[in-house]
Amino acid sequence: MGGQKEGLGLTSNTRKYRILHVIDHLGSGGAQEAVCQLVKYGQKERFQPEVVALHGFGHYWEVLRSWGVPVHSLVPQNFARTAIPFIFLRLWRLLARHRYDIVHTHLIGANVLAAPLAALYRVPVRFTHDQTHDDVRDCSFVHRRLDTLANRLNHHIIAVSSSIRTFLLQKELLPASKISVIYNSVDLDRFSPKGGPEAWAQARQKLGLPAEALIVGGVGRLHYQKNFPLFLEVATGVCSRLPQVIFVIAGEGPERALLEEMSRKLGVADRVRFLGFVKEMPELYQSLDLLLLTSHFEGTPLTVLEAMAMGVPVVASRVDGVEEVLEDSRDGILVAPGRRDLFIEGICRVLQDRHLWQRLSRAAQEKARQCYSAEAMVRQVEALYFKYLEKGRASAYGGQALCLGNV
Repeated sequence: MGGQKEGLGLTSNTRKYRILHVIDHLGSGGAQEAVCQLVKYGQKERFQPEVVALHGFGHYWEVLRSWGVPVHSLVPQNFARTAIPFIFLRLWRLLARHRYDIVHTHLIGANVLAAPLAALYRVPVRFTHDQTHDDVRDCSFVHRRLDTLANRLNHHIIAVSSSIRTFLLQKELLPASKISVIYNSVDLDRFSPKGGPEAWAQARQKLGLPAEALIVGGVGRLHYQKNFPLFLEVATGVCSRLPQVIFVIAGEGPERALLEEMSRKLGVADRVRFLGFVKEMPELYQSLDLLLLTSHFEGTPLTVLEAMAMGVPVVASRVDGVEEVLEDSRDGILVAPGRRDLFIEGICRVLQDRHLWQRLSRAAQEKARQCYSAEAMVRQVEALYFKYLEKGRASAYGGQALCLGNV
């Protein structure tokens, strides 16, 4: 590579910058979708991406490989909890073998392991994506402290909502200049209504859903954060008032057996369908009349943005990034967290008022297209990449190595 700057891996603009995205796993999730968007819409003439999962494979592994992107998995799924030393060693070797210009971490495990190694190898640009500050509740005090330290080793942090940025400023005492808010986005090539009534009927038939029913959907990992127990309580109340409504839950997770048992105890097992992992999410949204999000906390949930882009009205908890994306009664219905009665009222109002349904649908779809396209998000991230790459180039010309003290 003629013209390469020794030690920094930077050259003239004719050279592609090598990016390594590091993520905990490539199963379903918003962080995984964000990685795919960064790869798919990245400037091919300027960036050469690779992706490494700390453990396992999953749906997005196959997606990335189908695009010809180099993808690594450091250990198989079943060794994820017991092989941290092996993960660390293999990540060490990967960074030693390749001279990356950018290491971009996603999720807490990847940040804790990869940020220190990237700093040790003097990777010129080190970023992390913070999807939700409350995910640390699942981690020990040690892990939380390690994540804070890793954030200090990164050059820049991308927060997907203003609430996350506030948390990082107040709780981790990071400088404001080190954090940018870039909202999650939706791939509009995939998530847009197509085919009209025929496609709608086919989507319902494929999922085994009756054409005459009103379908309310919940999407996400079956985990404390998403508060699916409240989802089932709301479903019970709505079903008692609107007998034509069926609820569906798309996703897997540790609470599935508990939730299935709860649906039986509430007497709505015949009105709630557990779909498990759904590969073709646009088809799911195409079959829905409404999306219900009962989460305790969120960053900027992709499921809300995807539903908006598909023209599906949303009734959601007024939390974190959700409140930053949706405007109550204009392009969605926001409900105080935990208020079962208000969720029931909101759902029934939207499903029974066709004019309201259409107004929310149109406004949400327009906002998704104007404000939350994946291409626009990627351009924002790349602008930050270039900013820090130029800092590295300036440091190199000044005879200094890029380090935390220069950022």
